[in-house]
Amino acid sequence: MARILLAEDEPLLRELAIEDLTDAGHEVVAARNGDSALEVLHGDRGFDILFTDIRMPGQLDGWALATEARRLVPALKVIYSSGLDESSEELGPDDRIIQKPYRLDALLALLGEFQVG
Repeated sequence: MARILLAEDEPLLRELAIEDLTDAGHEVVAARNGDSALEVLHGDRGFDILFTDIRMPGQLDGWALATEARRLVPALKVIYSSGLDESSEELGPDDRIIQKPYRLDALLALLGEFQVG
């Protein structure tokens, strides 16, 4: 199972994602926005996956967070989430995007595409 850093500004969505991912056997550390998530990474770089909302308040949106996170953890895989129709042109081979509202089985399928551990 993966160690996941979750960046989500909506408290209800954040709590649901923590519960669902933990129930699926993953270890999850959550942050309320991109700035907080980057602070977590400065203190702990042992994550396999960044699961981030794209549009969040603060200095870093999900795109910028992923860029900075990969400077600290180059092998980090990223799943972006958004309720808007976001362009996926910036996605690399270790990136995925999921539209909100997403179903747990769709999220778990994306996680299953990554080789972690």
